[in-house]
Amino acid sequence: MASTSTGSSGAYDTDLIVIGGGPAGCAAARMAASVGMRSVLVEPDALCRNLYRIPALNNVLGGYTSGPELADAITAELKATDLCRLELGRSATALRAEHDQVTVTLDTGTRLSAPYAIVATGVGPLQPRDVPWITAPPDLTLPPLWKAEAADAEGRTLLVLGGDRPIGTFLRAHPTTETGLLVAYPPGDDYKIDEIREDPRVTLLAVEHVTLHPPQGPTTMAEAVDRSGERHSVMADAAFLSIGNAPTTPPGDLARDTTGYCPPAAQHPRVVIAGDLRSARYQRVMTALGSGSEAALHAYYAARDLHTPERQEG
Repeated sequence: MASTSTGSSGAYDTDLIVIGGGPAGCAAARMAASVGMRSVLVEPDALCRNLYRIPALNNVLGGYTSGPELADAITAELKATDLCRLELGRSATALRAEHDQVTVTLDTGTRLSAPYAIVATGVGPLQPRDVPWITAPPDLTLPPLWKAEAADAEGRTLLVLGGDRPIGTFLRAHPTTETGLLVAYPPGDDYKIDEIREDPRVTLLAVEHVTLHPPQGPTTMAEAVDRSGERHSVMADAAFLSIGNAPTTPPGDLARDTTGYCPPAAQHPRVVIAGDLRSARYQRVMTALGSGSEAALHAYYAARDLHTPERQEG
């Protein structure tokens, strides 16, 4: 698919390269098509793969109540978009931004060029070893809470490390499941636990530090130090994570902050950041969809030397 756009280096391969096929990347490709821009969307997995893991939604428009329902709708619409070419099962191994174009190299060795690229690769789950407030055996890997099923929780007490939003999603998805969630969360998560505070199945433990012991059969044991310095022995039937995510970015010309996120205002003018990769503070489905659409319009206006509307930076 060759674009009619040209730069000083000759014809581009397409008008826009979108790296990442989650809600933000899909929205970017769809918006680009709506204004006549051709795009290539690069995604190493399935479109909207993480949406399929969200059993209940409460913050999106359109009447969608589950992640799979919304993911199916987004995927069907994008696959029917003639101006978007999907490169599924492919990863971006390099991104180079120059004064007149962006070049993206795929794991197949193929190189794509375009006037602009949108990077919407999102985030991946952290493990206990990745955060300073948890001490754990170096080889210990725990599942994120969004992987838990009702059978994992029914009649059991689960230790949940961290206060991120998957806790509320889990509770809404399993409203009749009789379980106890002991949520140990650090000071940085104080603002996140408001939506679960009143659920009778939740016990909140505000901590400074948690030490996880090696697994003792089916039982999880830990020592927690609360904000006053008092120590608590914790015992649960299983442990799950809700400690947040780490940015996943392709190698290349991206400006990253100390946490690995990519502030939109710090990027090369040819590179636009969308979705969860912008900041840990705005990781919602609706904000991802909106930022992807806005990123495509930003590229559209910039490519035509039109006035670019002010963009809210996450």
